[in-house]
Amino acid sequence: MSFYDRRRFLKTTAISSAFLTTTKLDAKIHSSESKGKYMGDFIAPRLDKIKIALIGVGYRGKGHIVRFGSIPNTQIVAISDLHEVNISKSLSIIDNLKTSKNHKNVKTYWGDENKWKLMLKETNADIVVISTNWNNHGIMAVESMKKDLHAFVEVPMATSIKELWDIVNTSEKYQKHCMMMENVNYGREELMFLNICRKGLLGELLHGEAAYIHDLRSQMFEEEMGTGSWRTHQYEKKKGNLYPTHGLGPVSQYMNLLRTEDTFKTLVSFSSPSAGRKIFAKDNFNKNHKWNKLNFQNGDINTTVIKTYLGRTIMVQWDETSPRPYTRLNLIQGTKGALAGGPTRAAFDGGFENFTKDSHEWIKGEGIQRLYEKYDHPMYKRLNDLTKDSGHGGMDGMMVYRIIECLRNGELLDQNIYEGCAWSSLIELTSNSVNQGGVPQEFPDFTRGNWVSTKPFNIKS
Repeated sequence: MSFYDRRRFLKTTAISSAFLTTTKLDAKIHSSESKGKYMGDFIAPRLDKIKIALIGVGYRGKGHIVRFGSIPNTQIVAISDLHEVNISKSLSIIDNLKTSKNHKNVKTYWGDENKWKLMLKETNADIVVISTNWNNHGIMAVESMKKDLHAFVEVPMATSIKELWDIVNTSEKYQKHCMMMENVNYGREELMFLNICRKGLLGELLHGEAAYIHDLRSQMFEEEMGTGSWRTHQYEKKKGNLYPTHGLGPVSQYMNLLRTEDTFKTLVSFSSPSAGRKIFAKDNFNKNHKWNKLNFQNGDINTTVIKTYLGRTIMVQWDETSPRPYTRLNLIQGTKGALAGGPTRAAFDGGFENFTKDSHEWIKGEGIQRLYEKYDHPMYKRLNDLTKDSGHGGMDGMMVYRIIECLRNGELLDQNIYEGCAWSSLIELTSNSVNQGGVPQEFPDFTRGNWVSTKPFNIKS
């Protein structure tokens, strides 16, 4: 079959019913029949003024206070954190916002692992923003939706497939958004690549490469508070890809996975030996330090290959330990050309204007400037001036602005719950594959077959 024939075959046969049972082991056990309505194209009732509660106001949460709180017609009504110092600093940030008059009498909750539950019970908020330890994301999202709030969760959505199914089932039952806030989908490069793919300029998309290569060993100096205080333990307890979504999210949307065109099928995963964390701990902390007592077992570098139902492939890599410059790879290969990141590169079969003649050389320099000029995403053109100073090159602010804009205007969110769950499911699936010596793992279909009729992420201004 040709590529087009296979696509037509998938859409016109019994694939939808097959997907209802295409899960494996625990993924199948925990799926259960939905007791609600599919959320892939869900639009929530419009909210003119959006009341916001935040769980976790450390480094990331404080940034969200600024981003959410600076948008007109938003009101921060409550914040919760383990540490009083984070509460105090957050209140100071709110007082210094230009929109501070919109955020009066903010309720605060701190000092206990479960104070966030009291906040959800007592606070009349519309949405909750969750920026905590990964292990808490799933339960906090579920409880928030049960308390009638839309949940917006920092990456990953959750760390186990059981929790991901709990999130899906709760969202469908209570008809509440649960969006994983994958900010990289709003990067300028990623948005331009999406625009080029949607225009068909790469032809049929065949292969992608995605990564999170980021040397985070310095976080180990955050011993009692901060990201390193809990993230360091993750390298001891788990194997596989612990943080897959930053690279995978954009590539998934380029390929329209889980949205009409194709979806995830299987993966295989392998890890290198575990060495870097042990060496770093030995070189930087005394021999009796708690980090030197950890049995770091997760390989420093994890490489995963995903196969989709149309036979496309995606290579996903993860490494937070090795001495290497940051990269997300961000490559998408089609039958007519390729796009790649770090730095931004492009190659087209027929060349590009007067800069290249064919695909045997990358467009670079002034050619890349021209590429952006010609194919910048309409959303980037409209929002960049508003959000460019908001963090991570503007992607954080654009993501938050779009969340509020969609809720206020009654629009589809740019990322749906099933995407966040599928991208996050790599945490458990890669672990299983690594532990089983690279045995293929089948993706759970969180959409229960409904991906075949889910609208693609729309290109709009």
